[in-house]
Amino acid sequence: MLRSISRRTALTGLAAVSAAALLSACSDSGEQANAATPKPAEPATPATPAAPATPVQAVKAPEAQGTVDMAKLLEAGSLPDMVLGKADAPVTIVEYASMTCPHCARFHEDTLPTIKTKYIDTGKVRLIYREFPFDPLAEAGFMLARCSKDNYFPMVDVLFKQQSNWAASRTPKDALLQISKLAGFSQESFEACLTDQKLLDDIRAVRARGEKDFKVDSTPTFFINGNVYKGAMSIEEMSAVIDGML
Repeated sequence: MLRSISRRTALTGLAAVSAAALLSACSDSGEQANAATPKPAEPATPATPAAPATPVQAVKAPEAQGTVDMAKLLEAGSLPDMVLGKADAPVTIVEYASMTCPHCARFHEDTLPTIKTKYIDTGKVRLIYREFPFDPLAEAGFMLARCSKDNYFPMVDVLFKQQSNWAASRTPKDALLQISKLAGFSQESFEACLTDQKLLDDIRAVRARGEKDFKVDSTPTFFINGNVYKGAMSIEEMSAVIDGML
């Protein structure tokens, strides 16, 4: 069940969210990583001869973790889908992500640019991006991206690249305001966006639908032509999946 969050949470509740809670909200496996206990360095050992080089093998496509009805998945929801790529692309990827999820940020920074160049820009893949916020800060980030209109994806990219600056800030509202001003927001439009109750309700509805209808419970979750993959896949892994469908 989704947590109940008051109307003012997206704006006035930002400062109340701890950085630790935000960075542990996103999970591939539902587990939190524990910090390693420092240990004394081991004595140096003599170097051993390098093993003969072995041929590089192609990465095997990861196994799907289930399937969903693609027609149902592509039905319209409470908000228009944000899409990259051609409508007639042979492969459709639906990604559910959270703005405060480090795994999502890593995928968008390290993997997506290559996927975009190799598959989306060449007409082979269509990417549909859907909001799955785990906390008020993620809701606020998505609201600002939606308020950016045609700059939705550039705003998402900036928020992911600067995630450590605003998601871990003691004053996240101020940090988000500074980023938003660079994207053309004024103080007034920033406040208006984050107090838009209908927009907040619609974003929550996108998450609720993903959770109820498609069993999304962690981010990022990908549906590739109806096959389910959970976790931030590498370029090689996602390419292997896509190539097997072309």
